Amino acid sequence: MGQIGRVLIMTGFLLIIIGGALTLLGRVPRLPGDIYVQRKGFTLYVPLATSLLLSVVLTILLNFLFARR
Repeated sequence: MGQIGRVLIMTGFLLIIIGGALTLLGRVPRLPGDIYVQRKGFTLYVPLATSLLLSVVLTILLNFLFARR
């Protein structure tokens, strides 16, 4: 049960940090690899580069946090 409590605390801490960053930064800027199509009455936004960058950063961060010593 102690391990579950740790994971929940870390998850909450990460959510607070992400929420604070989004509040301070406002909108997340579009990266060059993101797909953005705007037509009359239609908008498509597929954040490919943003998703890839976020995935890499979170993978590295979580590997450091949950590394077995």
